[in-house]
Amino acid sequence: MPQKLSPQARRDKAARDLAYAKSPARRAKKAHAQRMRNKAGSAAKGKDWDHKDGRWESPKANRGNDGEGTKKESGKNYKF
Repeated sequence: MPQKLSPQARRDKAARDLAYAKSPARRAKKAHAQRMRNKAGSAAKGKDWDHKDGRWESPKANRGNDGEGTKKESGKNYKF
């Protein structure tokens, strides 16, 4: 269900989301996940690399801090 935002709020959110996606930590996580996926081959098919647990998980399981919610989650919990 999409958020009901005004046009200005939608543009502001898009800018914030892009800045977050391009942050050094997010770029490092994305690059690492791509390296892991390329190295794993078919073992990674349809799975996402979980940086916190250090294993392949289904995209459904790799959301929301394993059911704990995202408030407890921080950058220091991630492993590379």
